[in-house]
Amino acid sequence: MVRIAIVEDDAVSRKLLLDYIARYQREHDVEFDVTVFEDGVQIVRGYKPRFDIILLDIQMEHLDGMSAAQRIRRVDDQVVLLFITSSPQYAIKGYEVDASSYLLKPLPWFAFQEELTRCLTLVERNRGSSLLLQSGTEVIRLNIADIVYIESIKHRLTFHTLSGTYSIVGTLKDMDAQLEGHDFFRSNSCYLVNFAHVRGVRDQACVMTGNVELRISRPRKKQFMTALTEYFGAVS
Repeated sequence: MVRIAIVEDDAVSRKLLLDYIARYQREHDVEFDVTVFEDGVQIVRGYKPRFDIILLDIQMEHLDGMSAAQRIRRVDDQVVLLFITSSPQYAIKGYEVDASSYLLKPLPWFAFQEELTRCLTLVERNRGSSLLLQSGTEVIRLNIADIVYIESIKHRLTFHTLSGTYSIVGTLKDMDAQLEGHDFFRSNSCYLVNFAHVRGVRDQACVMTGNVELRISRPRKKQFMTALTEYFGAVS
């Protein structure tokens, strides 16, 4: 499932984009979840990183696409941005917000298809470095590098990240398997720690970014220290 946001204030252009996306799904066997916004101000209000691709019109009445993109980038450096505009001089500024590219109106099907295919390639590449979490009805994308540690309490997991905490239903065992290859390690039955955020080891605890101390169980201590040494040897 690829989550796409359309931000377009013109009803005719919105319908064309929806038609193109539906056609792309039929012809390429891809499943999209599409959300429509009628102005830039709507998408930035309470924005959370949950979209894979955002199709942004640049010229809108209340908040233009470039300003919306700048605000989105403050909290989401992974989403693929694609500008759609009738004025190429505006689109050129897209590099300032790391936009994928831009398309000019009137929008031809062939150009749209080519660009959406390119965006999907970028999405696939980004997914290797991020996690999508389902918390109730909300979907949040986390950059794996930003996760300091994951805490398990009963049947819930709390992700402690550089930008805040997020809670979902799940098990540490499943998350450990999902993060295999990303240098996470279970220090005990409650914590899955990111070696990239280990600042040191003090007695029976590892000191994490933010000076948080997490207990290392005695049976896991030797294995933990071996894996941590190998990690630091590999990155040094």
